[in-house]
Amino acid sequence: MKESTFKKVEELATALREMSGQEPKVGLVLGSGLGAFADQLDAPVSKEYGELPHMPVSAVPGHSGRMVRGCSGGVPLIVMQGRVHAYEGWSLDDVVLGVRAFCRLGIGALIVTNAGGGIHVDLRPGDFMRITDHLNLTGDSPLRGPNDDRLGPRFPDMSSAYDRELGEHLEMVASRCGQSLRRGVYAYMPGPSYETPAEIRMLRVLGADAVGMSTVPEVIAARHMGVRCVGISVITNLAAGISPSDLSHSEVKETATRVEGTFIKLLQRFIATLER
Repeated sequence: MKESTFKKVEELATALREMSGQEPKVGLVLGSGLGAFADQLDAPVSKEYGELPHMPVSAVPGHSGRMVRGCSGGVPLIVMQGRVHAYEGWSLDDVVLGVRAFCRLGIGALIVTNAGGGIHVDLRPGDFMRITDHLNLTGDSPLRGPNDDRLGPRFPDMSSAYDRELGEHLEMVASRCGQSLRRGVYAYMPGPSYETPAEIRMLRVLGADAVGMSTVPEVIAARHMGVRCVGISVITNLAAGISPSDLSHSEVKETATRVEGTFIKLLQRFIATLER
């Protein structure tokens, strides 16, 4: 990793640290159409991405592009209300900059969320899926290039990319509030075009249950820095060849809006039970 990248991480972390609020214990990335959770935080303080040093700005509808500090259930959080994507033209160093800064702030856990396309036959739009593992099918990684030992080891272990203890705890919380929570493997594809039916058939053979265009670089970066991760996919559409209609981003946003109340409730209850 280039010296300039580490400098960017440090300068962004410093700017986030200077935002008022308690020291964050948990970081959260909110995916397409899922940003409403950040509006429910106690004592929120926010900044637009464009107001922060080096932070890339997303132009994708459904991604507000704000950093928000606040509390939920008494737990201090720092939240990315929307993310940036490699398909927008950003490098993966840019894509994971916010998460790396979160990790430099000392968070103990990272929650990643996304809107995903359902591949498994049992998944339907509106379902929630705990990510148990992922497939990186882009041929790229945020760790490509020289390693910076100040951030993590050259060859980080990804055996537990998604922390089993946190994931099982999430399932317990979901069960207690009567929310169905599936389990599955998330496939990361480059986008921005949706997958073809043939690609979806391939992904199913490879063991993918849902597919999307985000999340995996953030998890790789966080694990590189030793931070535990837990992931939730909101299934917003059926994948190509499964859906009876053409895929569209408007369907993604509509489904996310339909389930946002349930999604917020699950996140609030889960975060409230995490160690302060």
